[in-house]
Amino acid sequence: MTQQIRLEYPAPGYWHATFSNPPINLIDPDTIGELDRLIAQMETDPDVKVVVFASEDPDYFLAHYDVLVDKARTAAMPKGPTGMHPWLDVLARLSRAPVASIAMIRGRARGAGSEFALACDMRFASLEKAILGQFEVGVGAVPGANPMARLAHLVGRGRALEVVLGADDFPAELAERYGYVNRAIPDAELDWFVDRFARRLAGFEKYALAETKRFVDQLSLPDDGVFPPALDQFFVSTARPETRERMARLIGMGLQTRSDVERELGRFVDSAES
Repeated sequence: MTQQIRLEYPAPGYWHATFSNPPINLIDPDTIGELDRLIAQMETDPDVKVVVFASEDPDYFLAHYDVLVDKARTAAMPKGPTGMHPWLDVLARLSRAPVASIAMIRGRARGAGSEFALACDMRFASLEKAILGQFEVGVGAVPGANPMARLAHLVGRGRALEVVLGADDFPAELAERYGYVNRAIPDAELDWFVDRFARRLAGFEKYALAETKRFVDQLSLPDDGVFPPALDQFFVSTARPETRERMARLIGMGLQTRSDVERELGRFVDSAES
């Protein structure tokens, strides 16, 4: 097993986590395990104040969950400290950790990749290179980590439904307009902006950061109880023959490779039944 998350420490209180899982940064059970260990550190380290998540691949932040992983293996993973499936567990704990989490999105973040970005406290995206989306409905599946709940808080009901039911790609400029991301920043300036902001937070007192975030969380985060039913429906929906046929067609066209399908997945799910 190769390490998928490289952790660096640019300044006191400031951690930088870089995803690297070639060929396109798919999320798999090993990713979840590494995130579990990293978030446990975030929850217990008294000095960390801000963590930036980035990608080594400029074209893929986190592409989506690996659809070729045995669904039974994924479903059977032991529950996390919250009592939920470990994917739901790491996302919920990330959102509530006493640390500011920032997704620096360069490249594609769809499906579970979008779910991870939504679980972070803030999202800053490359204006030219970031693409977000929840493509699951386009292949006949229900999004598993209930991004519907997080999106509804961020962008409102109508736009949340547009994102999840339309199953299309959202380039950074449109994602910013909707509130899907905080800001769309010219790619040449993205690293500088996020680094400067993270260093600013790292210079403040952790007590004030953590307590202030806790009050925002009370009004803005969905209750953990809304997440398990969505994952149950994900497993039900992906077992349907119609969903399997659509997914098999996309895999045959190049899904999970550095292909046109992955580059323009929103367009290809629209033709998945033809």
